[in-house]
Amino acid sequence: MKILLAEDDKNLGRLLQNLLKKENIKTDWVEDGEAAYEQCYRDGYDVLILDWMMPKLDGIALCKRLRAEEYQGKILLLTARDSVEDKVAGLNEGADDYLVKPFEMAELLARLHALVRRQGSYKQEDYVCKGVTLAVKDYTVGYKNKKIQLRPREFKLMELLLINAGQILPRELLLERVWGIDGDVTENNLDVHIRSLRLKLASIGAESLIKTVRGVGYMLEVEDV
Repeated sequence: MKILLAEDDKNLGRLLQNLLKKENIKTDWVEDGEAAYEQCYRDGYDVLILDWMMPKLDGIALCKRLRAEEYQGKILLLTARDSVEDKVAGLNEGADDYLVKPFEMAELLARLHALVRRQGSYKQEDYVCKGVTLAVKDYTVGYKNKKIQLRPREFKLMELLLINAGQILPRELLLERVWGIDGDVTENNLDVHIRSLRLKLASIGAESLIKTVRGVGYMLEVEDV
């Protein structure tokens, strides 16, 4: 099991990291919400443990941002707030579970294992097409033994292009599928994300994957890689 712990209380963070390590749970620890956001897509974490009250970006705001990006991992909120309203607020923003401080280590472990079992009830399939692998678990794209991390919308773009390899996908369709039919987004956002995705693909030797069809949209030509 891999855990990302976001906790600004140094004593509690260090204690939890050490206790989880003794349970053979790999735990990376960061001390603010922005650091957690930058880290959470990098290593295929099974569960994110987010403290509600953190500097830069609190646990609730981070949870909301991740769910808006359709982050699929499990999220456990830690907080001293114990009212029903607070619990409902946390769950409504996308948390999978909620643990009130102070808590017993045994309860934290039980909740973590329960979340991992729940996550394991469905199988996340990787997308593979002619040597290109898009890994659902850790948001990476791989080619010829190299791989690189993608941001959520880059991942969704790559997913659509890879599933529909050889077909032209209109710009309007990509905008709707990636940002939503009611998304407040312009075509420039799509161009920026395609440019970023191309740069990342170039870094693993797959720079010729995405083709521009002028006036229409984009397509994936894996046979030209």
